[in-house]
Amino acid sequence: MIRRLFSTVVDPQLQSSTTTLDLFNAKSSTLIFPPGLESLTWLLSYSPCFPVNGDQIKIISEPNVFYDTIIEKSALAKRRIVLASLYMGTGHLEKAFVQTIHQNLSKNQNLKVNVLLDFTRGTRGEQNSKSMLLPLIQQFDRNFCLSMYHTPVLRGITKKLAPPRWNELLGLQHMKIYLFDNSVLISGANLSNDYFTNRQDRYILIEDKRLADFYEKLVNKVQEFSLLVQKNSEETLHSNWKWLPYEGQKYDFVNEAKKRVCELMDEIFVQQHNEYESRLDADTWIFPLIEMGQLGIHHDSIVTKKLFSSSVPGSLFKLATGYFNLTDEYMNTIQNDCFAQCSILMAHPNANGFQGAKGPAGGIPAAYSLIAKKFYESLLNAQQAHRVNFFEYQKDSWTYHAKGLWYYLPNSNYPNLTLIGSSNFGERSVNRDLESQVCVVTLNKSLQKRLQLEVDNLYKLGSTAESEISSRPVPKWVQAVVKLFRNFF
Repeated sequence: MIRRLFSTVVDPQLQSSTTTLDLFNAKSSTLIFPPGLESLTWLLSYSPCFPVNGDQIKIISEPNVFYDTIIEKSALAKRRIVLASLYMGTGHLEKAFVQTIHQNLSKNQNLKVNVLLDFTRGTRGEQNSKSMLLPLIQQFDRNFCLSMYHTPVLRGITKKLAPPRWNELLGLQHMKIYLFDNSVLISGANLSNDYFTNRQDRYILIEDKRLADFYEKLVNKVQEFSLLVQKNSEETLHSNWKWLPYEGQKYDFVNEAKKRVCELMDEIFVQQHNEYESRLDADTWIFPLIEMGQLGIHHDSIVTKKLFSSSVPGSLFKLATGYFNLTDEYMNTIQNDCFAQCSILMAHPNANGFQGAKGPAGGIPAAYSLIAKKFYESLLNAQQAHRVNFFEYQKDSWTYHAKGLWYYLPNSNYPNLTLIGSSNFGERSVNRDLESQVCVVTLNKSLQKRLQLEVDNLYKLGSTAESEISSRPVPKWVQAVVKLFRNFF
């Protein structure tokens, strides 16, 4: 059965428990993967599929290579640059990146640049993402567009009283999509100094026009219901949108935004269903996954949960997250409905970006340790701890932000599937933020070996963590915060 990804019928209650699967329409299909991947055929019913050759994909391992890549691609782009991120930093590396775009726009009148950032994070402080990019708007207003997504949850007295940083807890634009002509770079990294130097993340570069076209359309669709920054620095609505996210009825904004995204995904699903049947030469298949919980769109989380629950005996998952706060649904599925061995890599407190922060934020590393401890204890009680192992990443003067997973089918020495993108698999990722990642399924041996090298490079800096997380002290106030506010971080 082919299940239509997104229905344009919108749940009027928009409750967070509503899943995208509830809205699917069934269609018959005989599509299957080649021999060896039959157990993953269900993916073709859950997402648009972009068949490619594995040699079109590059795995980037280091932050400085990520930076060099976006600089090079920005300088050489001829037609389009599309950047979707949480924010852009204001340091010298970021300024060099902006200057590269400026130089390209100056010499190429055909180049269009679209940038999508989060409003609350992107306007924090006097020097911020918006002020960094404002000169490009003023000089290239016909070729450069900056949109800033403002969550519809932040409104009324909360918007008036919630200070910067705290207002970001309610929901963010968190997708990390960097597109240059027909090159698509999917990552969890933001456009700021740490992510260019000593903050470990993951990055995958895919050369494919159809995939680039899709992501341009997706970002453009989110831009429609985001705020448009003008030459005078003020924000206005886009020309084909009429609802401010923080005024009027929240339902009107959310309902229409969800409808537009769902219609786009439905359209792409049908197009790529036909494309799959015509690409018999492919050895790798790309499935774009999105999650927009505050808009009532749950797609990535459904696919991720089904990956766990449909795993076969003898298989292996390696799961990475910078912030260990897996949803209860994920943890219950791994514990009770998963047949695979599981290896979880997370940040050691010393590699957590919040370590040493002032105020309540300084307790966040301990909070993640506490959540991991409770999961480990639950596995022990369920007699499943033999199947799930914990590791903590630590590297001197580095922080850790890499997330995703790698799935090995039985008797495979290399990954057959990987998830990579912005999701941390946590409460925020599922229910509060706008997220995007790709599911890559491959039979290409070269790509599989490069994915394995990526895994090895991350895990070699991980140490066994069960004893550490079981004995690590957690302040009582952190325990109370986790109990009350776990779905905010």
